[in-house]
Amino acid sequence: MPENTEQVESTQATAEKTFTQSEMDAIIGERLGRLKAKYADYDELAQKAKAYDEAEEASKSELQKAVEERDRYKAELDKLQAERERTELVARVAAEKGVDAALLSRMSGDVSENADFLKAQMDSRPKYEPVHDGGEAKASSVKTEIPTIF
Repeated sequence: MPENTEQVESTQATAEKTFTQSEMDAIIGERLGRLKAKYADYDELAQKAKAYDEAEEASKSELQKAVEERDRYKAELDKLQAERERTELVARVAAEKGVDAALLSRMSGDVSENADFLKAQMDSRPKYEPVHDGGEAKASSVKTEIPTIF
């Protein structure tokens, strides 16, 4: 008997179950049905995700526009503040050094150094006193040559 049992077990191990085409179609159909049921709302979710992405992109572009506008205004504000600070500095230094603020403002570079230069140039210039002769200056007494300072 032990031989029969071994043969039966051996036959069962080597024999595989075979399916007919209709049985395979039924098994595959059942699996596909479960898979379709699992992802039945995929199209709806995909549309919602696409709409969300589009809304986010539109919002992002609006945000980006606002950020760019803010940056442009900030740059303009910084420029105006720098101009105002320079104007205030020029006025203060011109008053301290006793030089013309309009002339000093036209110079580039260090304001204090420019003011010192202007002061030195103006101090080295000869001074001409107007000649008063009864309210009118004589043409011959007025010097027409003034040395250049630059």
